[in-house]
Amino acid sequence: MKNTIQLDCPSEILISLHSDIEQFTELMKLQTAIYLFKEHKISSGTAANWLNIPRVSFLNQAMEAGAVLLDDNDDDYRRETSLL
Repeated sequence: MKNTIQLDCPSEILISLHSDIEQFTELMKLQTAIYLFKEHKISSGTAANWLNIPRVSFLNQAMEAGAVLLDDNDDDYRRETSLL
């Protein structure tokens, strides 16, 4: 099932970002996916699937945005390495 969310965006924002609606939509999706991943609300696989990019690409972008991929415990290590 696909859901659509409508967001009001002043044209000044698009102009200041040198962006069009499609680019801004993709930026919002990426930033939202990273936020939800950082907050442990969605998995990296779910985020990558939503963005239609490889999981590794999403993880790289999430790390660049400050996401912590492992909390240095055995459960996290096993979970993440099982997905490779």
